[in-house]
Amino acid sequence: MALTRLMSPRLPCSLPLPSPPSYKNISGCCCRRLLTHRAAMPVAAQHLSTATPTPPPTPQRQQQMMAARLEHGSLHVGGRELLARAPPNVTLRPAGVAGAEGAPGAAAFLGARAAAPSSRHVFPIGTLASGWRWLSLFRFKIWWMAPATGAGAAAVPAETQMLLLESRDAAAGKQGAVYALMLPVLDGDFRASLQGSPEDELQFCFESGDPDIQTMEAVDAVFINSGDNPFKLMKESIKLLSKIKGTFRHIEDKEIPANLDWFGWCTWDAFYKAVNPTGIEEGLQSLREGGAPPRFLIIDDGWQETVDEVKEVDETLREQSVFAQRLTDLKENHKFRGETCKNLGDLVKTIKEKHGVKFVYMWHALLGYWGGVLATSDAMKEYNPKLAYPVQSPGNVANLRDIAMDSLEKFGVGIIDPDKIYEFYNDQHSYLSGVGVDGVKVDVQNVLETLGHGFGGRVAVTRKYQHALEESIAQNFKRNNLICCMSHNSDSIFSALKSAVARASEDFMPREPTLQTLHIASVAFNSILLGEIFIPDWDMFHSKHESAEFHGAARALSGGGVYVSDKPGVHDFSVLKKLVLPDGSILRARHAGRPTRDCLFNDPVMDGKSLLKIWNLNNLSGVIGVFNCQGAGQWVWPVNDTAYVPTSINITGCLSPSEVESLEEIAGHNWNGDSAAYAFNSGSLSRLQKHQNLEVSLSTMACEIYTISPIKVFSETVQFAPLGLINMFNSGGALNDVSSTTDSSATTVHVRCRGPGRFGAYSATRPELCRVSEQEVEFSHTEDGLLAFDLPHCSSHDGDLWHIEIVYRTS
Repeated sequence: MALTRLMSPRLPCSLPLPSPPSYKNISGCCCRRLLTHRAAMPVAAQHLSTATPTPPPTPQRQQQMMAARLEHGSLHVGGRELLARAPPNVTLRPAGVAGAEGAPGAAAFLGARAAAPSSRHVFPIGTLASGWRWLSLFRFKIWWMAPATGAGAAAVPAETQMLLLESRDAAAGKQGAVYALMLPVLDGDFRASLQGSPEDELQFCFESGDPDIQTMEAVDAVFINSGDNPFKLMKESIKLLSKIKGTFRHIEDKEIPANLDWFGWCTWDAFYKAVNPTGIEEGLQSLREGGAPPRFLIIDDGWQETVDEVKEVDETLREQSVFAQRLTDLKENHKFRGETCKNLGDLVKTIKEKHGVKFVYMWHALLGYWGGVLATSDAMKEYNPKLAYPVQSPGNVANLRDIAMDSLEKFGVGIIDPDKIYEFYNDQHSYLSGVGVDGVKVDVQNVLETLGHGFGGRVAVTRKYQHALEESIAQNFKRNNLICCMSHNSDSIFSALKSAVARASEDFMPREPTLQTLHIASVAFNSILLGEIFIPDWDMFHSKHESAEFHGAARALSGGGVYVSDKPGVHDFSVLKKLVLPDGSILRARHAGRPTRDCLFNDPVMDGKSLLKIWNLNNLSGVIGVFNCQGAGQWVWPVNDTAYVPTSINITGCLSPSEVESLEEIAGHNWNGDSAAYAFNSGSLSRLQKHQNLEVSLSTMACEIYTISPIKVFSETVQFAPLGLINMFNSGGALNDVSSTTDSSATTVHVRCRGPGRFGAYSATRPELCRVSEQEVEFSHTEDGLLAFDLPHCSSHDGDLWHIEIVYRTS
């Protein structure tokens, strides 16, 4: 249970941070008292009264000061030194494109030159200057990223794909923080990543994945930019980088699949590979009968025709070869052709007509199946497949090895000729769309980076496959219906021209209690990068699980899809009905959910004192979810040989309306800075100034969601802030618009809101009456200003929004 207490406003500050022994021990609290320092101002000893004040720098001069520059081995960004002792072979060139909107002017590319050509280089680029702390998004295993925080270059993990840094050096004469972004990117046929060294140097690795693809020079390997707002910095940088590279697009330039606005069910945890038509219908029916009808279905692994040729030769290798099974046909296997259903098309028709499902997705791997395709299969021969053996780079095995990759390295992968891959995808997808399937979830994508030899390298083969996949999706399915999965390498991320949805972290693992908090932290932090290129998919969860409320609350803030993988009949509808309306729609927030600014450089899982706060925006309000992830688990990397013993830790922190980024954009020009903050679990309502803090106390694995609604002043007596459906986790997601009319007798506030549910709003005064679609309704109004009444059932998602009128008589 969350306890909240109103706190007085606090000023922003800059406290020096200790250098931690590892990234897991960074400390920080949103409520720590912050101090400001004023640098002593040098003045002339004489003629003080006649000294001419120094004019402020011109905009052109300010831009020059902010621009990245490399001089005498020192790299400066945002007017501050970022790297010291850079070797002489390190290069820097400005980044920009003619006519690019929003180009900050501070962006540049780091490169380096080697003495001899190679397919893999490791270039030192200097040591991190003092005063910076960092957030890394690194691949802890080949498929997935996770966050790490620290200070100093030595602790930067191998396979870092994003390094966001913050400096609060008061001696630099800047108020507030400066943020620097380092993005290792794709440069021609090469791919870069960052890492630290025992000598405390920051390095970038530059590799092609093919011994025959070599170079002596990295020109545009690491993109660098800086600014005073980390989220604006990320957005502008990704937009600029997409224009420069031309190999991927920002999420705002992509078509968004319609299924994201509907509740879904995935068959994976319910059945694993034993998925079958009868079980699918049972699961859909039990959810529908309980009042949470899925409109989106993923039929996961288990429907395809595959063979384990290794097991057929040697039964003793069965466990080792589980990931080496290969695809033999494009059509469904025997489970989906028989008495229960004639074929896949028959099942899809039943699913849609009987159970009201709008979107059916099928799962497949990027190479067909985990072990690729069977080269000797008659159905596969036309695609010129061959058996290839993956070769992992040193970065792949620098952190955690993966059991699937170990299996594929040993038994090989049946890879399709890149010149035939579009034909393969088009044949499979045209068959699926022909039987009524609406889209696909494509898994095991990063395996391609290990198969670049002979195909022009990892970047070239990944891009060819990715673009062929996207073209096939566009040809065969409507609305860009594709989910990318196991795709967290920059080869895939920076080759996503059309792909709009990608999984944000490793799987939800219902049988691993110590991984639940790691999942929430990982999806939120990974969305800082992924959320600028994709709609992050925070994965399925179980509604009947000890962590169901924790996961459900997070999914409500994610800005992505909401779906479960419950076994048929095993559901907790008290959780689901906080996420799903009776028509099967969800209240999806506008952006990717991300940590608040004061959480970016803290460890929300293991420092023992930091809460994780996740922010997002709706049409008329903001939302902040507060999660206590401490004490329930530990990061899987670095590996700790001591078994972790979960413990309960009660933590007190705070939140403020100012932590909702861009809240001013939805508040309007006349906003005075006051907001209503409604706590979902406690039901408490507070009126806060923009920088005023609200204290919150949470025990381990507890959470609270706050709707932050800017207060609108419609008249001298009418101060109003709509909250939305206060029985739903993301209450503000139900709101469409708010306006007012005033005449000589009354001021009427008009709200359009989805339903059904309990409508809530902050109202400084008690209204005379409330109407819903011209019918007067009973309402309650409490001393803290909470106005509430019920909205009846309606077809909310198809345009039938309830028209609410709240009438205040003029005194």
